[in-house]
Amino acid sequence: MSSLMVDPTAFPDAAETRGMDAALDEELQALQRAGLRRTLRQVHQRRAGTVLLNGERVADFASNDYLGLAADPRLARAATAVLQAEGMGAGAARLISGNHPIHEVLERSLARFKGSEHALLFPSGYMANIGAIPALVGAGDVIYSDALSHASLIDGCRLSKATIRVFPHADIDTLAAMLAADRHTFRRALIVVEGIFSMDGDLFPLDQLVPLARRYDAWTYVDDAHGTGVLGATGAGSVEHFGMTGQIDVVVGTLGKALGTSGAYVAGSQVLVDYLTSRARSFIFTTGAPAAIAAATLESLRIVQVESWRRDAVRARATRLRDRLRAAGREAPGMPDGHIVPIMIGDPMLTMRFVADLRRRGFLVGGVRPPTVPAGTSRLRISVSAVHPMELVDNLAANLIDAMRGMPV
Repeated sequence: MSSLMVDPTAFPDAAETRGMDAALDEELQALQRAGLRRTLRQVHQRRAGTVLLNGERVADFASNDYLGLAADPRLARAATAVLQAEGMGAGAARLISGNHPIHEVLERSLARFKGSEHALLFPSGYMANIGAIPALVGAGDVIYSDALSHASLIDGCRLSKATIRVFPHADIDTLAAMLAADRHTFRRALIVVEGIFSMDGDLFPLDQLVPLARRYDAWTYVDDAHGTGVLGATGAGSVEHFGMTGQIDVVVGTLGKALGTSGAYVAGSQVLVDYLTSRARSFIFTTGAPAAIAAATLESLRIVQVESWRRDAVRARATRLRDRLRAAGREAPGMPDGHIVPIMIGDPMLTMRFVADLRRRGFLVGGVRPPTVPAGTSRLRISVSAVHPMELVDNLAANLIDAMRGMPV
């Protein structure tokens, strides 16, 4: 037998090689019993605030398509024109041969939109955070991170090997005390927060963060994934909302939420972008985004800035839903006109019963469970869109209130 051939007698019987599957299946069953197992559903044909879910059209109050741009035909036309001219894939990492001119056009446009010197594209918000944070800080440095930070921020902090200090959610006073206690013992300090928190719908007080960070020579890092396109006078996000444009060191945003396409960016100084281009591993070692996606995003950015009615519509619908719930004695956390509307349930299995009940009534809402949120805080996560008809919002509110009457919450 050739030395390159595999000797079948050197391996156990096939039945004995299933140890991994058995172990994983046992864990899956435990997740199932705890109400924490996750499965995929087929969702397509997005239009007018509705989707086809497993073949049935339902009202979609679960997506992050806040401005209703994900299915806008203008984005499709922009993408199609470039797709026909350039093809689909970039073919390589941008630092090799995958840097299309439209990538740089989009980065300059994003920088202008955010009031920054420059911006750098990433494949996703997750990859932006796990690339940028470890590039900026490491061993001998410290990160001060909000307790409710997104998983991508948590993972970015862990990958950095910096010391991590976690402060209570949006508690600026405790953050100040922590900075006073030990900032001086580290080389660099990075404060990591979300502009608007994705599962709670509340804002971090960025206007208080900036002077505090300056006092202790700490860098500020704001993930504005859910604020971009919705908050601020021009839709530039939570930083603009607080009047802090140009005063946050690192601003991260995504293109797949209010902007309706795919990808993410880091915005900041020219030096920051130059540095990340050489040091952010999730940028260096990944294929460039399709030029067609960049073209669609440029069109989306244009629409966001000229069609301010979309932001007004989001706020009006969020206010209407919150008012209806409040009148029924069901207060929702977050901003009074916030587009992320969490309804706290607590128990994960009960949360998913609510999701199933609302699904039967024709509504798709998010059921959020650990580890996405802390244990004991499972919730419905409802998000409103500019393209939801107001009567659909009223209908959702009525069905929510009716569903809650029949369950122990």
